Amino acid sequence: MLDDDMPYDEMTDTQFEEFCFGLMQELGFVNVDWRKGTGFNASPADHGRDIVAERSIEEFDGTHHVERWFVDCKHYKQGVPPDKIAGLLTWAAAERADVALVIASNYLSNPCKDHLQLYQVNNRPPFRIKHWERPQLKKLLEGKDEFVARYVEARPRTEAEILAAEERRTDKLWYYRKELLYHSIQIGQRAPLEPEVDQLIKSAMQQMEDQYKGDQDFVIPGDDQEEWNAAYLLGELSALRWVLGDEWNNGDS
Repeated sequence: MLDDDMPYDEMTDTQFEEFCFGLMQELGFVNVDWRKGTGFNASPADHGRDIVAERSIEEFDGTHHVERWFVDCKHYKQGVPPDKIAGLLTWAAAERADVALVIASNYLSNPCKDHLQLYQVNNRPPFRIKHWERPQLKKLLEGKDEFVARYVEARPRTEAEILAAEERRTDKLWYYRKELLYHSIQIGQRAPLEPEVDQLIKSAMQQMEDQYKGDQDFVIPGDDQEEWNAAYLLGELSALRWVLGDEWNNGDS
């Protein structure tokens, strides 16, 4: 799985908490409780932890004991600051959790990591402190393709992705239409272009071939299906432009 497979930055706070809730279940935790409690994006009544989960541990002699994990989900595009994990540590100590875990959609800030180290040295808490950042999440998700697909394949496209797709298909449609133009000239349906116009178009086509060289989504036509390709692209382009607020059937290229 690539680092950017999971759309963490595009999730809302609630969606990231939902992802963490699902991840805990996927990793084998039981009695996983998402303590959201409200329909709002933030839940001030979660008492320092977004999720409470249990993990069964088997000892070497075959006996079992259960660990209780308090999980705080931090959806930040920048580093998580130290003050944002204070509630987790306070409630983990007050309610005697076994593990206090911070799951970050990005990374903890360096001051936050320093704070956690000092907290362990100065307080010697009865619980373990763990944090999962993007590299740890990537490793935990290895081999869990079906779980990852819920968030990658089914997610809505961002406006940036739609704009990029619209631009690419505009270029492709322009190129295909020029292929059709030269094909019609070749078979005698149209008169040859003026030399200056012909040179400008061929130069622009060459620049486009260079621009999209190696791009598997931009296949330079080399068969007899240019007309079908142009019609297909017109449909794609019209749909993308409609999503972006244009009128239907705008196929200008």
